[in-house]
Amino acid sequence: MIATLFIAIAAGCASALMFASMISGALISLLLFWLAPLPLMVAGLGWGPLTATIGGIAAALGLGAIFGLPYCITFVIMVALPAWWLGHLALLGRPVADPNPSGGPAPAVNLEWYPVGRILLWIAGFAVLTTMAALLTLGTDAASIAAAMKRGLMRVLDSRMVTTNADMERVVDAMVAVAPLAAVIVTMISLTINLWLATLITATSGRLRRPWPDLRATALPPMTLVASCVAIAFCFTSGLLAILAQVTTTALMAAYALTGFAVLHTVTQSLNSRAFWLSCAYAVVVIFTWPVMAMVVLGIADALFGLRQRYLRSRPPPLPAS
Repeated sequence: MIATLFIAIAAGCASALMFASMISGALISLLLFWLAPLPLMVAGLGWGPLTATIGGIAAALGLGAIFGLPYCITFVIMVALPAWWLGHLALLGRPVADPNPSGGPAPAVNLEWYPVGRILLWIAGFAVLTTMAALLTLGTDAASIAAAMKRGLMRVLDSRMVTTNADMERVVDAMVAVAPLAAVIVTMISLTINLWLATLITATSGRLRRPWPDLRATALPPMTLVASCVAIAFCFTSGLLAILAQVTTTALMAAYALTGFAVLHTVTQSLNSRAFWLSCAYAVVVIFTWPVMAMVVLGIADALFGLRQRYLRSRPPPLPAS
């Protein structure tokens, strides 16, 4: 128990320091800030959700005592809560009886782990939550939020001695419109990478309490398509509801993009130069960004038409071992 408490405090201190590094203004602090959930996730996956809970509470109290209540609340919403809950879900499993697998009288009992697709949906939910919480600190309606973001961008331009004119104001207005969508995408990618890294680190150390998941089989729940259609419909309203709908739609499309990559990894299994083509696909998406829409389409097409199941059924069965 003492060792677990020490690990929890150490993980909380590391996470709090990485989160507070943004105050320095250094470029490396941005990377440390987005990796702040990693120590708590490693603690949760390796030593249980209670360890992550203790570490998160200790880190939040420390940040609150040093920097004030707003930092404490921000850390809880952006770092501690997602790290604890995602780590808990990753270790969540239920027994499933395999009826008479070898002809014996007693059935074998296996564990069915929480689906990766549902974890991805939770990540999208946390991305929406943190983005909307950040926007609500700027104002309580759409107009005040947009005005606050515009004032902040104008101050940045003035500090860099950039002359503002009509064209520059149009650029700023476009940035204000895109900023919430970019924030939710960055948050979602950050949480996904943090969870993947935490699982990899824990598995490498031998502390992971579950088998490595088959990421190529990642699939979102069927009702996600319905939720996406509803969110898209509300995008044409106005005010905070429209902003919430746009942020939610962006998060769900990002989730479908990630499932699109899972589909790509599945349907390229038979290619001889598979590593080359996958590397090219990732490089094109990272460099140009807009081709990620192809991954979104691929993910939605798989949800509608079962592309992976069709591909796997069309492959010849493996040869029996001699």
